[in-house]
Order: sequence, then C-alpha cells, then structure tokens
Amino acid sequence: MNDFFAILDIEHVDVYPWTVLPPRSDEENPFEPWLDIATWCREEAEDLWEDRELDPGPNGVDFVAGTLVRCAEAFSPPGSDHWLFLHRDQPTDMPLPVCAAIGPASGPREETLRALTLADDPQAVEPPVVKRFKSEYLGEGLTTFRYVTEENSSRLLACARYAWRVEQYGADVVVWTATDDIARILQAAEDIENLARSLTIFNP
Repeated sequence: MNDFFAILDIEHVDVYPWTVLPPRSDEENPFEPWLDIATWCREEAEDLWEDRELDPGPNGVDFVAGTLVRCAEAFSPPGSDHWLFLHRDQPTDMPLPVCAAIGPASGPREETLRALTLADDPQAVEPPVVKRFKSEYLGEGLTTFRYVTEENSSRLLACARYAWRVEQYGADVVVWTATDDIARILQAAEDIENLARSLTIFNP
C-alpha cells in the first residue's frame, strides 16, 4: 500500500462543462489552492460567469460560490482522496456531482470490476445494465447503470459507474455518480462518458 504512487490526471479532460475539485486529502496535499476552499470557490464562480459571457448581476457570484462551497462540503470534505467533478450547463444550474478515485489493484480483475461498478447490486430495483467500456488511456473497463431507492426514502436514484483495472500501474480506477434527477443524468450522459474516457494515470 505504501508503494502505490499512481494518481489520476485530468490533462485530457474538456473542463468546459465541469468544475473540478482535486482530492482534499490532509496528508501530503499537493493542491495548495484548494486548501482555502471558500476562496477558491469564489474565484471559480467569477470564472464561470466570465467563461459563459453572462452578467452575474449583484448576487450571481455569491450564489454560485455558495453552491460550490456546499457541494465541496457535501461531496468532497477535507480528507477526501477522490476527484470531484461538478457538471452544469449554466452557472446557476444545480451541479451534478461525479467522483473519480484511484487505488492499488486488489483481487481478481473481473470480480473487482463488478464489485466497483456494483454490477450485482442486490438493492437495484431491476438488474443493472452492464457494458464493456473502452478508454484510450485506461483500456477496457466496465460500466453500469442502475436504479435504486434512496435509503429511508421512496425516492428513486439513477446511478452510473465506470471501473478499470490498469495492470501497467497496478491500479484500479472507479468513476461514479448518483442523482434523483433522472432527466439530468440522462442529459449529461455524453459528458460523463467523455469524462470517463479522458482520465489518465500519472506515476510520479
């Protein structure tokens, strides 16, 4: 475990539909600007309005910055070791969170990929849709789409997952998202697939 140094790289990711928060791990955190997450979120909010060439008005920057802070706290709190990608078309859209993580390879390949993608999830309301998924950088992996009911609720969640075993680096990679806004995840499906295909691995 201590000899595992591979990290995810987003060099090839089209960041236009995404706000990207790198891991916020407390130990040996190389992403210093993200340590002050409130300041970073405000700067990102300003950039979003500018990139879309829209007038934020008197409250637009504060509103978007506040939304980003709440998303960071909810989906990537301090100590998190995954990347967080927030998808939106316009600055004021409620972001769709997509997470990506890397770790040392463990267990038989097919068994691990099915476990990482929850391909056999007994809580799914119907059998998950399971497909092979090809990435130029990570090779062939597995992707699933399934519906589950939210814990202690009757709300239906749509969930998408991707996973790869990258033998070259002795690494397993997983990407996941879930939302009760089913139309939203379907509309963002192409961007999510492009994100998954764009991830690479860097071994310092």
